[in-house]
Amino acid sequence: MISADVSQLANVLGAQLVGSGEVIVTGSVETDSRLVTPGSIFFAKPGEQADGHDFVADAKSRGAVVAVVEHPVDVDIAQLVVSSSVDALGVLASWLIGELKSAGKLKVVGITGSNGKTTTKNMLRAILSKVGNTIAPIESFNNRVGAPISILRADQNTDFLVVEMGAEGLGSIAYLAKMAQPDVAVILKVGMAHAGEFGGLEVTAKIKGELAEAVGENSQLVLNADDGLVAAMKNRTKAKVHWFGTSSEAQFWASEISLSKAGTSFVLNWPDGEKTPIQLSILGEHHIMNALAAATVSTLLGASKTQVVEALEAMELAERWRMQRFVRPDGVTVINDSYNASPDSMKAALQTLAQLGRMGSRTVAVLGEMAELGEYSRHEHDSIGRLVVRLNIDQLVVVGEGAKLIHMGATQEGSWDGESQFFPSIAEALEYLRGILTDGDTVLVKSSKSANLRFLGDDLMEVTK
Repeated sequence: MISADVSQLANVLGAQLVGSGEVIVTGSVETDSRLVTPGSIFFAKPGEQADGHDFVADAKSRGAVVAVVEHPVDVDIAQLVVSSSVDALGVLASWLIGELKSAGKLKVVGITGSNGKTTTKNMLRAILSKVGNTIAPIESFNNRVGAPISILRADQNTDFLVVEMGAEGLGSIAYLAKMAQPDVAVILKVGMAHAGEFGGLEVTAKIKGELAEAVGENSQLVLNADDGLVAAMKNRTKAKVHWFGTSSEAQFWASEISLSKAGTSFVLNWPDGEKTPIQLSILGEHHIMNALAAATVSTLLGASKTQVVEALEAMELAERWRMQRFVRPDGVTVINDSYNASPDSMKAALQTLAQLGRMGSRTVAVLGEMAELGEYSRHEHDSIGRLVVRLNIDQLVVVGEGAKLIHMGATQEGSWDGESQFFPSIAEALEYLRGILTDGDTVLVKSSKSANLRFLGDDLMEVTK
């Protein structure tokens, strides 16, 4: 956040000023009072569990100099009264980008897609940080609160700002795109991640495509040539389109793909015809598409081939709980991929596990619920169970009532006899797994965040006697 006085911010937000307008904001923008530092501006956001207005005093005690509120509070601090603190957060973020772009330095990247946003964002941060000062979201700060908080970390020293855009329904991506004003936009994939919530793949594609519509003729759009729904978005944009994929029809494309316990390798084919072998430490062929997207975007923004390759190969993992690989002292390999899950990402992770199994490992899939599938939930969970059998995974452990249909689908596939086990609780599953795992086993832990299997994965990394 650049320095600004409270009177200026009142004009930007169209807010009623209570208190002194001469105070200068020099710190961060926060919605959590615990993160406030001296000079910060605190947004009091009403929530389901707590009301930010109750924490204005705490924010002041930690150094906040102004609070954005929806009604005045009895705290001796400059206050900007607005009708919606969340909307005001977006207005401030949009204003900041306008200020920084007017200085002629900042370039903004917007990323959306049903899967791969966070991994691609982290890859872009790794590459672009070699080129200039780069800001990217922590974790998955990609909604109408998280995205502006990330944007507002930028200042006059920022060269590149990467904005992750999560869908929350029709108009949500358009809202974030209008706020972020991307110079380069990338759309990764249209999948089932929110299909139940949105009403199907066609609606999901419509929402994701809002990013294509938002970027203008002076911007650039990067599309996945392998995904038909994404590829069709070329007709929804005025921007110049660039392609990545796994065939030579794309400008940036991957060939000679292979997988091992050490990671994933491929040859990156550049638009000029040059070929570069790349060894990712990150497991899973699906991450190659994320790497291609990151390579395309960063090249458009001035990164050299060497910078792209060195950054990608140096990444040890996509992010905690995302295909996070750990080899225990007793020889058991744990792959904790349980930060999030959709039918597409679940299938990709299981295919990776199956490939590792063909290299001699006994494979164990520990699966939990895939959330937000709505009317598709029954079918998709059943299908995953059947897929586990068809991929010849050696052992399936299903955890939690919300995932029970995975177990039922596997047992009804017909070719298994006792290889699938169901446990209502994480504790029961952990006890069972600790009793069966032996040297050479490879264990995949996968679920939506709400199922909390990421902590089971953490526990499995520890060897007990």
